[in-house]
Amino acid sequence: MEFACIDCGEKYPPREPRWRCVCGGPLEVAPNAIFSRESLAKRPATLWRYREAIPIEDDTNVVTMDEGMTPLVPLAFGGAEILCKLDFLFPTGSFKDRGATVLMSKMKEWGLAQVLMDSSGNAAAAVAAYAARAGIECDIYAPASTSPAKCAQITAYGANLHKIPGPRAASTAVAMEAAKERFYASHFWNPWFNHGTKTWAFEVWEQLGFKAPDAVVAPAGHGSALLGAYLGFSELLRAGYIDELPKIFAAQAARCAPMVRMWEENLGTVPEITPEDTIAEGISIAAPVRWKQMREAVRESGGGFVAVQDETIPPLLRAFGAKGVLMEPTSAVPFAALALLKEQGKVKQSDSVVVPVTGHGLKAADKLEKLMGD
Repeated sequence: MEFACIDCGEKYPPREPRWRCVCGGPLEVAPNAIFSRESLAKRPATLWRYREAIPIEDDTNVVTMDEGMTPLVPLAFGGAEILCKLDFLFPTGSFKDRGATVLMSKMKEWGLAQVLMDSSGNAAAAVAAYAARAGIECDIYAPASTSPAKCAQITAYGANLHKIPGPRAASTAVAMEAAKERFYASHFWNPWFNHGTKTWAFEVWEQLGFKAPDAVVAPAGHGSALLGAYLGFSELLRAGYIDELPKIFAAQAARCAPMVRMWEENLGTVPEITPEDTIAEGISIAAPVRWKQMREAVRESGGGFVAVQDETIPPLLRAFGAKGVLMEPTSAVPFAALALLKEQGKVKQSDSVVVPVTGHGLKAADKLEKLMGD
């Protein structure tokens, strides 16, 4: 198992608690094994069925609630059938549990008694829940504008919630200052998190009869859904389990779309932007840490970045609610992006397309009540 910086290449022992390279760059971990396809039929229907590909060294450190293997449901959308991966059906109501179970397992493996992190809500709730299950004290720094339901969740799990005024970046700044005293269990800095979200790709592959879809459309803030899809399908490709990567498209809110601008203008780095308020709070990230990996994932797969206008979201929330799927506003962003991609001819009507439903609508009940009435 290799634990190294994606910027300078410096390597570190995977048993050493570390969330960032000395050069300031983000770290990545490379598992050295993958599961046997034949063994899966005899394993429990949880994401830990892919144990060999998850970089935790000792099974006794696994922190789990038997999460995973969420339904893959076909739904009519835009004149065609798409496959919705219902990842809001996790213990804390969002796909972030995929990352949190692996991240907190690593925190336990490192013997940490206290951690802190920052988030706009879903990652915070997930980390708070799994920290509680691991017996690790947890401090959460979240924007003061975070949905009340998510704040209630975080405190219910016993985490210490600190509401930070100002934009999303302000929470990160305060958390990184606090990290001088305690370990920063950031879901975007620590690579273990994305090795949990990659199990989404493994499950999709299994549910499609050991095949990859033609395309995936995922919401992208810090990129944990995007990078998870890329990591998972890349590992399947290297193992010879699939023949090619699906096209991976990353959807951002137009009011906070640094990756879209970088992509469209062919910039050499992520540009500085001033984010505007957006109802897609979960992906309102002006400066994603892993932008290099996000760009490479999209480029290598033949996909792209797409910006979605806020006004396209409420009609989608109502449309999917009428189909029995209650999602939070951020979860509607990739569906709006898919409609644009089909208009542009980048995704065909005949393509098999999988979209994750990343967060449950009950986590943003106050916002939904207003939006549904608009």
